[in-house]
Amino acid sequence: MENAIEQAVMRVVKSMHENLGEQLTINDMARTAMFSKFHFSRVFQRVTGLSPGRFLSAVRLQEAKRLLSLTSLTVTDISHRVGYSSVGTFSSRFTSSVGLSPTKYRQLKSISPNIATDLREETPGRRPVTTVRGDISSPLEDQPIFAGLFPDRILEGRPVRYTVLRKPGPYVLENVPQGEWHLMAQSVAPGREDAVDHAPGGDEALCVGRHGPITVRPGTQTKVADLQLRPMRPLDPPVLLALRDLLSVNVPQLTH
Repeated sequence: MENAIEQAVMRVVKSMHENLGEQLTINDMARTAMFSKFHFSRVFQRVTGLSPGRFLSAVRLQEAKRLLSLTSLTVTDISHRVGYSSVGTFSSRFTSSVGLSPTKYRQLKSISPNIATDLREETPGRRPVTTVRGDISSPLEDQPIFAGLFPDRILEGRPVRYTVLRKPGPYVLENVPQGEWHLMAQSVAPGREDAVDHAPGGDEALCVGRHGPITVRPGTQTKVADLQLRPMRPLDPPVLLALRDLLSVNVPQLTH
């Protein structure tokens, strides 16, 4: 039964990739999965970790990253190709998810290591003291690993804390604020750091991991979360955060 559900969700993910310029609705996707709309939404979230709409948005933005990197199409043309009728909406969502505007991403194709320079800001009178620590293992031995705490189960936007490891091993994230966070990690093979051309069928060159939610309450001092990275699968949400500079082997271990 579980295999049949994953196959149904995979049909929908494949349809997303093949129809990015179309206005796919939940009803369209449910018909592709051959489930009722409400049952489909529940099983899709259970299998992928995201709602169908959120996953579709991630697929669209991932394709936009690829087109910005590998073609000379204008930002307006790309926004239409990936299903946005408004270039303003596209640019806003791209910027919030990737960390750079479409134009800047095309120029730099990376995000600078100071992504989280202002993430230590604290609420006046409240000093977060929680530490999240553990061990990260990966099939990509001796390759750098990015690990961060995010509000959702997808590598996008600004992590509340992050670290870059030179290779698999122990990590520490200090001064984690109160809330519910998902530990997300990624490692890539040399030369594939931008992750814009990974096939939807999966890629051994990109390894990902997820743990959570991790709940940090007042008085929490330490949370232990170990993570095993694995090759990215077709049903994993796309990686949207641009990580090339953060994963540079020339960068020492950093924690933000």
